[in-house]
Amino acid sequence: CRRVGRGVRRRTLKLAGKTALVTGSGRGIGRGCALQLARAGADLVINDRPRATGDADSQCDLERVAKEIRMLGRKCVAIEADVFSRPGCEMLVSAALAKVAQIDILVSNPALNTRAGFLEQDPTEYERLIQATLIGGFHISQLVARHMVARGGGGKIVFMSSVQAELPMAGNIAYGPAKAALNHMARSIAVELAAHRIHVNAIEPGWIDTPGEHESFGDSVIRREAAKLPLARLGTPDEIGKAVVFLCSSDADFVSGTVLGVDGLFRYKDLVPAIVLAPDADDSPGECSP
Repeated sequence: CRRVGRGVRRRTLKLAGKTALVTGSGRGIGRGCALQLARAGADLVINDRPRATGDADSQCDLERVAKEIRMLGRKCVAIEADVFSRPGCEMLVSAALAKVAQIDILVSNPALNTRAGFLEQDPTEYERLIQATLIGGFHISQLVARHMVARGGGGKIVFMSSVQAELPMAGNIAYGPAKAALNHMARSIAVELAAHRIHVNAIEPGWIDTPGEHESFGDSVIRREAAKLPLARLGTPDEIGKAVVFLCSSDADFVSGTVLGVDGLFRYKDLVPAIVLAPDADDSPGECSP
């Protein structure tokens, strides 16, 4: 029985022998992705931006996440680097490959958004958001893809997009368009790298329960608004991580150039019927009531 148990455990580790690089993994969605990849058997290189940048999203504890991953029995290297810039991405990939033999999986998860109306948006901040969300994704994916092509054997790249890529929202004049461009870039890269058996996809999370959301909106607002959503709750970072595991496993070897929505029907929240079927006492057909 003990031998069977070990065999079952091995079969469930879809990513055993793989090494994944996850950017922005100090907390939130990135942390959820890193932990789920570890649970699936992958070793990890985790990254977040240096604390010295002063950004709220950089105030995360990479070592805490690394400890969680090691407690799952996986190897983990933690590297601080600014993946919003080319030099930072070059430093990250170089440092990672100095610690691990190869990178089989990349999860590009930049996290930066400041909300402002179109008429009020500061041009410099606009360019910074595009740089972080779109151009940073280009830099890290190009560098990792070059490594994957050079070593051979294929690979998996997943970009973290957003449901806002398809839903225009007030106050997100940079973030939404950048994510829409990211989706197109992911599909274009997938076409170019198909011959190298490198699969490239993107995930569009909906409203996810992360520390950043609570900092932006507050607990009471989130509780109130979550109850109005089609599934009456926010998604979790672990649920996004499970979608990443699928796309990075052999189960998705025929999936590339796809943008996968993991949003709990968020994009259709305004289409949920506001009517219910009222039971009729005389067994006649029910009537719809508002």
